[in-house]
This record gives sequence, structure tokens and C-alpha cells, in this order.
Amino acid sequence: MIPVDEAKKLLSKHIPAPCPVVLPLEEAVNHVLASDIEAPMEVPSFDNSAMDGYAFAFADFQTEKPLKISYTIQAGDTRLPVLKRGEAARIFTGAPIPEGADSVVMQEKTEVNNQLLQVLDNGLKKGGNVRRKGTQTAMGEKVLKAGTRLKAGMIGLLASLGLKEVSVYTAPKIAVIVSGKELVKPGNPLQPGQIYESNSFALQAALAEMGIKSPLLSSIDDEAEETFNAIAQYLEKCELLLITGGISVGDYDYVHQALERAGVEKIFYKVKQKPGKPLYCGRKRNTLVFGLPGNPGAVLSCFYQYVKPAIRQMKGMKNTFEAEGLLKLSANVQKRQGLTHFMKGKMEGEEVTVLQGQESYKLNAFAESDCLVELEEGKEHFAKGEMVKVYPLEDGAF
Repeated sequence: MIPVDEAKKLLSKHIPAPCPVVLPLEEAVNHVLASDIEAPMEVPSFDNSAMDGYAFAFADFQTEKPLKISYTIQAGDTRLPVLKRGEAARIFTGAPIPEGADSVVMQEKTEVNNQLLQVLDNGLKKGGNVRRKGTQTAMGEKVLKAGTRLKAGMIGLLASLGLKEVSVYTAPKIAVIVSGKELVKPGNPLQPGQIYESNSFALQAALAEMGIKSPLLSSIDDEAEETFNAIAQYLEKCELLLITGGISVGDYDYVHQALERAGVEKIFYKVKQKPGKPLYCGRKRNTLVFGLPGNPGAVLSCFYQYVKPAIRQMKGMKNTFEAEGLLKLSANVQKRQGLTHFMKGKMEGEEVTVLQGQESYKLNAFAESDCLVELEEGKEHFAKGEMVKVYPLEDGAF
């Protein structure tokens, strides 16, 4: 067995590099930019009005003489008049400023009689209420950096630059194999010795929380040839393979030997942790493989500690193998020395509570928890108020 820190360092070094793909803007949200974006144009691309009002030459306003309203300009007009001295144009928000005008007065600060405009805005300055060309974005300006996770405002910015597609990193293709002769899908009657299969449901939900839907799924019995065939098949179809069950050393645990037979190179096998001690990680070409325990609590613990950070890195995001923060224990906690414990917890303010029901076959605590609490390998006693590492199950909890 290797320590948790060593396992995470090894994994981080062996995660396949993300590959860029080009997506239309409407599909790019939450993906990570694969390259810098430089503005191919100025925005705005022309001087335009910031409001409904009247456009004119500021020098004419200073004469305090009424201005003749000679034209009307609306947003989208492409054929523009040329204003003469003493003339004004009725103008609307977003409409281009005509030649001969340099300022706009809002309609609420004017008086109009017989097409003659009196400007009543004594605070108006030259260039007032005009959006100047290039004031949002200059030509060639770097607007977004590679590695940026695209949000709604960023998609809008890219669209405003005339871009219809963008190069991003996407989630890996994922397959899930569930091993266990005793497992039955929910909704079917149980026979003596059988249990309902929950690991595929939990993993699909955890992936969906990351915006990843519809992984490839397969259920197999604890049988050597069937295990090998399923693994060999999915290694050719996915970039991340998750296998639950069959990874330990029992008489009917065939996953480890099947992975070796399929040509998967081991990164590590067995970690000094609880739950999830028999965790396996390997790689074949650009496909990363995790052999997860069969107990459902251990499956989710390993997912949040190892699989989720790996997926983030494969998507071009910053991985989160390290704890996101430190909180105080709300009560004393004791464990055996020699293994790092990842315990289901509940955060409240500056404290975290380690929940009851930490056994790896139980899911009750996971249903209540919002984080994992790391209790280091070399200690047995953790006192109330002691600072401990905390891994929120949802992003952005700190």
C-alpha cells in the first residue's frame, strides 16, 4: 500500500492531457478554453447612442439657439445623413451617430416645438451619451485566457465579437462497469442473498453533478472471462473507465488480473486509506482506469477524492486533489493509526461534524453529508476545535 499523498501525486502525473475540440457557442458553456481569444474586431464597431434622445454638434448647443430636427435615426440604420450646423437628429439607443454630430441629449431633458429642439441639459458635456467605437473591446485585445471556464457572460462576449464557435476541452468519454453476481437492479424482486445495485446510480449522479451525462454502462457477474471481455471492450470505447467491485483479492475478484491481461499499466494498487483501501489506478494509452471497491460508501469516497479531480484535469480545469479548506471539529473524533480516514461530514459555519455511520457499506451518512473530512494517517485522537482538512462535495462551497 502507498500513502494517500503519494497516490494522488502519481495519479496527477499520469492523467491524459486534454484534447481540444471546436464547439458552437451554444454548446460551449462550462467548458474550458483551449486557447486565448483575441478580439477580431472593435466593439462597439461604430459610435452609437447610449439612449433615446437627439444627436447634434456640441458647439451648436453652446449657442443656446434651438436646433432643427431634420432626421430620424434608429438602431440598425446603415444609410446615415450628414448633419449641417444647427441641425439635430432624433436618435434611438444603439443607433449610429451621424457625421456632423458628436453628442446626444436624452429626450427627457429637451423641449420640442414645431420640429425645433431646445436642449435643457446644462450638465451635458461634449461626447455625452455616446458609446465610442472600441470602448468595450479593441481590435486584437486578449479578451479571454486559455484555461478559462466559460460562463454565460463570456459566451455573450464571444458572440458580440462575431464568433460562432470556440476551441475548448470537453469531458472524457466515460464507461462504468459494475461487477457482482449478487447485484439486482432496483425495481426487481430480491432473492435470498441478493442486494440492490446502487453504485451505477450513485456514479451517474456524481457525474451529472459535473455536467457529464449518459456514460456507457455494463453489469457483469464475478466471472473471469466475462470480466476481461467487458474491460477489453470498453478500453476501446472510452477515455475513462470506472469499474466497481471485483478489485480486491477474494476468490471471485477478477478485475486486477483482467486489467493486466488487457494491457493496462498499473499506476498504483492499494492505498493506505479508509474507506477504499483496494483502490486501483492504471492507464492504457489515453484511457485512464479506476478499479473502485464494491462497497457503495467506498465508491463515492474514492470518486470524490480521485476520480473527480482526474476528470477536472482531463477537462482542462484545475484539479482539486488538495483540500479546499480547513474547519474546526465540532466534537472529539478517534480512529486507528496507520490509515488516512475520509469521513462523511456536515459543514456549519466554521465547524464540521463527523457523522455517524461511517462504515463503507452504508450510504446513510453520504445522504446527509456535504463534505469529506480527512483525518491524517499518523494520528489516532482528534480533539474538538482541532483544524482538519475538508473536501466539499459540491464545487464552490468555500
